[in-house]
Amino acid sequence: MGTRLRMLISAVIFASWVLSASGAHYHTHRHHRLEDVALTEEIDERAQRNKRATDDSYALLPADTPGDSSTVPPVGDPSDLPTCLLCVCLTGSVYCEEVDPDMTSVPALPKETNYLYARYNKIKKITAKDFGDIVTLKRIDFTGNIISEIEDGAFAKLTMLEELSLAENQLVKLPMLPAKLVSFNANHNKLRTKGIKSNAFKKLSKLAHLYLAHNELEAVPLIPETVRTLHLQNNNISSVTVDTFCKSNDTYYIRPNMNEIRMDGNPVILGQYPTSFICLQSLPIGRYQ
Repeated sequence: MGTRLRMLISAVIFASWVLSASGAHYHTHRHHRLEDVALTEEIDERAQRNKRATDDSYALLPADTPGDSSTVPPVGDPSDLPTCLLCVCLTGSVYCEEVDPDMTSVPALPKETNYLYARYNKIKKITAKDFGDIVTLKRIDFTGNIISEIEDGAFAKLTMLEELSLAENQLVKLPMLPAKLVSFNANHNKLRTKGIKSNAFKKLSKLAHLYLAHNELEAVPLIPETVRTLHLQNNNISSVTVDTFCKSNDTYYIRPNMNEIRMDGNPVILGQYPTSFICLQSLPIGRYQ
């Protein structure tokens, strides 16, 4: 009996201890969970505060802050950029037409360039250095620029140049031209007779097409016998002589090549100078009275 009582009492004490230990563990575990929840809520709250602060700072950024696109450096002078970034460069040819930003000077050309098309830009001047190292050029077209000056010797080294167009510019005089030119176009400029030297075309032994229309010429310049096409319309030419196209000392002379002359739009009345055209194979287009 005594033994059973002692065993019962021991069982009760052990059960009480187990329950007490379980309760303590439960309360401890619950306490840790509550602490974890509180910590998580605090972290979330701090994150939300930081996000709101960041959003507010971006909302208050001025237009010229470092993150704005205005910090991109503006495009400078096109001459500072490689030509083949501004223009289209193909084998032997460079196309610089209506370049944006405005092209105001002759671009540096790749060596071995044969053809340059720099039409409708804002080129103002051609210097003696622009083509110094490019002796392979055969054709140059500067139509539609605002060129008012060409330095002496600008084309001096271009011994292979056959075609040159300076049409639609603001030239008042012509430079020395390359000897092998076949076609020269200076239509729509401000050329006067005093701006063209008397021998400007004399040494151009291969010149076949000469365009000087829509200028301010008062007289017909000396034209080489090789010329086949001559456009002089819409100038201020008021007279011609026998020696303009023919030879006064040779009544049998026939000009061999010229088959197209335009002189319409000039004040000259061609009918008053009948002997001035007797050597031509076809009469000039113009006013006859």
